[in-house]
Amino acid sequence: MQSADDLAASRYARMRWNTPLSEEHAALLLRRLDVRPGARVLDLGCGWGELLLRAVAAGGVVGPVATRGVGVDTDAAALARGRQLATARSLNRHVAFVMGEAADWHEPADRVLCVGATHAFGGTAATLDALATLVRPGGRLLFGEAYWERPPTPGAEQIFGTEVTALPGLIEAVRERGWRVLHVSTADQREWDDFESTWLAGRQEWLLRYPEDPRAAEVRAELDDRLRQYVEVYRGVLGLAYLVLGR
Repeated sequence: MQSADDLAASRYARMRWNTPLSEEHAALLLRRLDVRPGARVLDLGCGWGELLLRAVAAGGVVGPVATRGVGVDTDAAALARGRQLATARSLNRHVAFVMGEAADWHEPADRVLCVGATHAFGGTAATLDALATLVRPGGRLLFGEAYWERPPTPGAEQIFGTEVTALPGLIEAVRERGWRVLHVSTADQREWDDFESTWLAGRQEWLLRYPEDPRAAEVRAELDDRLRQYVEVYRGVLGLAYLVLGR
């Protein structure tokens, strides 16, 4: 029973956040997001909310004008982890984690984060249109979205769909919907390699601890398939753009 419990806990155990992003890159994005004291920060598809917590802390929570944040996600375990992190950093009075669909959220904020969550809204265009109603006038949006770094193979399109476009197409879609691009940067290869490795790492370690567990064969096959897909199909092909937008 203990190994089964450990397996559930291991899934994202080695990940800082569920996106290809280094500490230095995250710090840059938060500077460009420019969270002000007293701002309201919203993270849609927040996972365990590491970026949200850092954004709120950057805005300041000491004094009469405290920054506050809300994270919305459908993953109960991730939300529980976020609440634990908030408590450990004395941010639990300033950040709330809410179980719910990102597309159902209607309360606007001064700073909005939406990284890798366009599937919740039905695609890139629908997400950009929906978020236009959630960013307050003068506010900013941190938008993270996939694009093709190189022309995709049929295998890559099968995994990620045909809506993904090259970076110029993504930027044009943003501009067509009334957003101004205040910052653009992309995940580099080391960030991608670290992301894919840490996505696997917790369960790889579980396999080494419990090689005879009845679930081991299934877990081993899943992890081997993911690693094979990454190195053979989309490494260096799929990119991730981080855009700070205003309107």
